[in-house]
Amino acid sequence: MGLNLFIYTSGINDTIKIMFGKIFSKKNILVLIILVASFLRLFQINKVPVSLFGDELDLGYQAYSILKTGKDYDGIFLPLHFRSLAEWRTPLYLYSAVPTVAIFGISPLGVRLPAAIFGILSILSLYLLIKEITDNENLALVSAALLTFSPWHIQYSRAGFEVTELLFLLILALYYFLKSIKNKGKGLWLSSLLFALTPWVYSTAKFFVPLLLVFLLIAWWKEIMSFSKKTLFKAAIVLLIVGGPIAYSTLFGGGTQRFGYISIFTDPVTEAEVGVARQNDARVRGEKGEGLTPTIIDRAIHNKFTFWGEGIISNYIQSFSTNFLFVKGDINLRHSIGLGEFYRIEFPILLLGIILFFTSKIDKKYKSLIIFWIFAGVLPAAITREGGQHATRLIIILPPLIFLVAYGIYESVKRLKGIKRLLFIIIYLLLFLFSFFLYQHDYWFHYPWKSERWWHAGYEEGIKTIKELEKDYDRVVVSTANEPPWIFFAGWYEYPPDKWQKEFPIDNVVKLEGFGDVSHIDKFYFGSPSGSVYEWGKVIDNKTLYLASEKEVRVNLIMEPERTPGDLSLIKAIAYPSGEPAFYLFTGKSE
Repeated sequence: MGLNLFIYTSGINDTIKIMFGKIFSKKNILVLIILVASFLRLFQINKVPVSLFGDELDLGYQAYSILKTGKDYDGIFLPLHFRSLAEWRTPLYLYSAVPTVAIFGISPLGVRLPAAIFGILSILSLYLLIKEITDNENLALVSAALLTFSPWHIQYSRAGFEVTELLFLLILALYYFLKSIKNKGKGLWLSSLLFALTPWVYSTAKFFVPLLLVFLLIAWWKEIMSFSKKTLFKAAIVLLIVGGPIAYSTLFGGGTQRFGYISIFTDPVTEAEVGVARQNDARVRGEKGEGLTPTIIDRAIHNKFTFWGEGIISNYIQSFSTNFLFVKGDINLRHSIGLGEFYRIEFPILLLGIILFFTSKIDKKYKSLIIFWIFAGVLPAAITREGGQHATRLIIILPPLIFLVAYGIYESVKRLKGIKRLLFIIIYLLLFLFSFFLYQHDYWFHYPWKSERWWHAGYEEGIKTIKELEKDYDRVVVSTANEPPWIFFAGWYEYPPDKWQKEFPIDNVVKLEGFGDVSHIDKFYFGSPSGSVYEWGKVIDNKTLYLASEKEVRVNLIMEPERTPGDLSLIKAIAYPSGEPAFYLFTGKSE
């Protein structure tokens, strides 16, 4: 009987192992990771972040203009760089948004859905890359899981930023390159294609990817030279045909305009800072008066080159600071919720992962690749103003850092035995989930109010209300007291792009009584009335509708509507998610 019981219980144990082995197979775990990643990136993406901010609307209206006319809103047919109201934009994400804007309109879903999709796909591509580098599926799964829960990655996957598409293409390009090395060049052309597409997505790639290609060529020179001439020629032609136009457009078609604006090398304060430093040296020496003459030493120590060098080094240090990575993150509340780009619990594991990875027996070329990726990946941000904590420009280093954290976790579990291993898994998992819970609580409960102004909340309701009411008015004026309002009007109104191209409002400037010089298109004007709110009734009649900023009114008319000036009628008060006033719609009482 005892033997029968043993056989019976053994059979149950084997059955359980088989059942759970099937449920928790590596394939099913990967599917679960992708499903969780999809939920975290798609759930209520139309509500949080709380609104489309200016750059998202600009992107949406450009996509809408391409959809309707084949031209950008500046009237250029299928451009390689899009000239927006503020800068030139790389084109690929914008073209990627055309189908979603066609389906969902200029809306959070229409503009943000491509970012979410590319964010999800970048997790899958990271899994493939790490598996290719380490030949370890478990480590690849840990890396994919960490990227799934990454605050840095979630933030950019839920807004209309280009960088998730950049990461997807870059990671996949590296995967196919390394795969082609093992397969004697097979698929090298696909790697070239993906690398060539990255500069079409985001300007950071225009600087980083050429450096990366040079590194790959040097590191794997022997293997690459063993490929057939046909394989190399095919890859080179793809790189030239796809990458050539964006390179030419960048150099000669306005693509460098943005870099000229944000670069350390064009910082307008450089000359003044150098002058002040030299003057201080002269004062310390006891010189007096005006027009002090700097010495050779003054010029050698204080000049634009040392100023630039200090700025670049400072940016480098900030990029790897615990303040940026683990404490506060990017201070721009569109780029971060005000916490670190990584969870704090990941800090010791990252350090451990660095030590264990670089002392492991993994191929030195792969180690060099990770080192190069991190330090060269920081360089495009380091040469820009305030680039040391700019999460958008620095996100290119996220995948290798995630991998190092994953390596620290994997090796810790692998090296620990018995109860120590179990305790480590339980404790670390609980602390990680607790960190994730705190992040999610902040994201869903505090962040919408905290970031409402950063996301330009209120414009949607204001402009859409204008669209409903404008038929009853001869003139509609939108305040310029906040952000430049043109793209908010064009995007939320979905103004016909063909008309916008012909009557580009910024170029149409007229004098409007009581408002001064204002830009306009049709009966829509953009400007603010002179004088205090109590004088507006002299210039706003009952045939004029005015969308005013709360900062112009300086009274909370949501709480105290009776304080509306007597010569104005309050049509609607528009609130931020927090309930604070954002805009007011007024009309006059006089004819």
